[in-house]
Amino acid sequence: MNEFSQRLTDLSRPLRVHLVGVAGSGMSGLALLLLGMGHRVSGSDRVTSAETERMQGLGLRFSTPHTPEEVEGADVVVYSSAIRPDNPALASARDQGIRLMRRAECLAAILHTKKGIVVSGTHGKTTTSSMVAHALREAAFQPSHYVGAEIPVLGQNARWNEDGDWMVAEGDESDGTLALYQPACSIVLNVEAEHLDHYRNLDEIKEVFRTLIHQTSGPVVYCAADAGAFDVCSPHVRAVSYGWENADYTVGDIRELRGTTAFTVFCRGRKLGEVELGIPGRHNVLNALAAIATCDSLGADFQLVSRALNTFAGARRRFETKYLSRALRIVDDYGHHPTEIAATLQTARQLKPKRVVVLFQPHRYTRTQALADDFGRVLAEADEVFVTDIYPASETPIPGVTGQTIVDAVKRHGGNEVESVPDLQTAHHRVGNSLEPGDLLITLGAGNVHEAGRSIARDFKILEEMAVELKGGEVEAKLYEPMRRHSTMLVGGPAQFWLEPHTFDAFASVVNYCRERGMAIRVVGRGSNLLVRDGGIRGAVIHPKGGQFDECYVNESGQIVAGAGVRLKKLAGVARSAGIGGFEWMEGIPGNVGGALRMNAGAMGVETFQQVVRMTSLDEDGEIRTRERGEIEVHYRNVPELRRNFALQAVFAGVPDSADQIDERWEASRLKRRSSQPLAASAGCIFKNPSEIPAGMLVDQLGFKGRGEGKAEVSLEHGNFIVNRGGATAAEVLAVIENIRREAREKRGIELETEVKVIGEDEYTF
Repeated sequence: MNEFSQRLTDLSRPLRVHLVGVAGSGMSGLALLLLGMGHRVSGSDRVTSAETERMQGLGLRFSTPHTPEEVEGADVVVYSSAIRPDNPALASARDQGIRLMRRAECLAAILHTKKGIVVSGTHGKTTTSSMVAHALREAAFQPSHYVGAEIPVLGQNARWNEDGDWMVAEGDESDGTLALYQPACSIVLNVEAEHLDHYRNLDEIKEVFRTLIHQTSGPVVYCAADAGAFDVCSPHVRAVSYGWENADYTVGDIRELRGTTAFTVFCRGRKLGEVELGIPGRHNVLNALAAIATCDSLGADFQLVSRALNTFAGARRRFETKYLSRALRIVDDYGHHPTEIAATLQTARQLKPKRVVVLFQPHRYTRTQALADDFGRVLAEADEVFVTDIYPASETPIPGVTGQTIVDAVKRHGGNEVESVPDLQTAHHRVGNSLEPGDLLITLGAGNVHEAGRSIARDFKILEEMAVELKGGEVEAKLYEPMRRHSTMLVGGPAQFWLEPHTFDAFASVVNYCRERGMAIRVVGRGSNLLVRDGGIRGAVIHPKGGQFDECYVNESGQIVAGAGVRLKKLAGVARSAGIGGFEWMEGIPGNVGGALRMNAGAMGVETFQQVVRMTSLDEDGEIRTRERGEIEVHYRNVPELRRNFALQAVFAGVPDSADQIDERWEASRLKRRSSQPLAASAGCIFKNPSEIPAGMLVDQLGFKGRGEGKAEVSLEHGNFIVNRGGATAAEVLAVIENIRREAREKRGIELETEVKVIGEDEYTF
């Protein structure tokens, strides 16, 4: 035991310890251990978290942000690898001559006060160290523990137990500090090429592990199935091996159950007994076998160890189920190395989902550059892959190394369904929209990718609650439907909840459901007179489609009955086939009946309500009512009643006419539209015509034709149209609109009012 370790055990003189970066999982674990030992502990970080608040209740003196004053009077200052040398607290401690310690140095000192069990390896450390701690606790060893994540079955990531002799700790090989430990027992899970930003090659990594086992006074438990671990550990005189075969501890009769795994354990050919592991995955069978071999070597009762593994529920972010229903499972996993990802995907397949969908966040530029091909090979095994940009940790970017590097590698290995979603803040929109019933979604990576899964789980739960409450089979629902698919302008962010009712009753149920819960509602048709902002639409977007909404026929009175979802061109076609004239103007209007009614749309000198006989709507009180035309107040491009109520169906009247006459007007309408209106994507007329001059003429006189912002520009064919030249954003369209309105106001004194409906958020809020 070194001098500092001796000071740690002398509680007649408690140490004053300050931890810089205490909110991190590793540093918070140290704080819990030191508090448990009876020392006076303070800590600082950039942010306050639930963990820092919890530790304050246990005695931590916490401060934020970092300041020089907080280290005053400290005996030692501990800092994590994420802390920069110029950190104010760290710099102040250095200037005052206060003893500085890295996180691993402090952990090693604490570990030396007990019989230490160090769990090491490139991956699997957190799960295995948690299993060992839990099993020894159930076997009455009363161990202390320090692991790299929150462990539900252990209660917290670190705990000091004064009464026990043993302490289980996760050893980090990333920076060479593994060589600081002198444990009573070592577990080596695997040794692979990793952390090549610190090591030159695999040989240098092996040397660090050899140092650890050379300094281990008791058993060295290692995985014989891993070539690196076998090479490093097998020559050791106290080596204890485990693996699938040709090892001291082996397994047989593996049964992959739904969510658990059962197997038989053998020790040097002798049957020890049965285990049903509380988590899935063949890689976790090996982790459990490491725990069994360790506990058995230390004299723990196998039956108690087996019982503990049966109740082991895993660690946070280690194949952790975040959402589960009949339609979808969302799993979060910390895997950020190809071997870990391969194991995670294998575990996912054992659950027999319809598809395995992965949202992967690469971790560190150096790792991405060094292992890109391996990442591509393992990720190609998923059914669909989305890749965010790289989580840098403490690294600076490497030119040419991005998330697209992984996408390209997946494609080289035959993965066709792979897509780059660089911005994690909006990645869940694309991923959530792609999900199908029966899918298993894995958010994968060591950064903050789990935030995307949390957003999807939150909204998918609401979507499924809707499905239970609403009429089964009469409403289709999706998350984050891109509104550019439902706008003739081809721009717009996603709809948070996209709902397609097929009957009037189902529509009423959807509207009433949303209103009762205070959820915002928008009803859209084909989006022909609509501009959705880039941030999308929070709440429910209802798109009446199919069923009653698509019905269009001539009734016994010779009138045309059309649902709100019927395209105007279809209505005109039905009238034409029945020899009913007066609807030819609709031939060139891209919208549908619902939108035409709401806007009182018109063209060729005709307006929608000039031909309406009666209209059926869902009123704001939740009732479906039918009104005659004379009961409905109508203005130019404005029907006040439809600001509050929703049109469901209308009956239209025309005049009998000959096919030749109808065709002549039809062709005239078509030719006029083609000669005067653009063919490129647009939202129709942008501005209402002011009293002084037609809007298109005014825009032309102001010299805006052909001018624009980005990919949005004023049409050369008609000044009242703004067209999308391919890839325009709503922000660009709105900028063009504002430029025109400003010049019309300043140069002509005319206040232009938009005819196009602008809805949604400028920024993403869900």
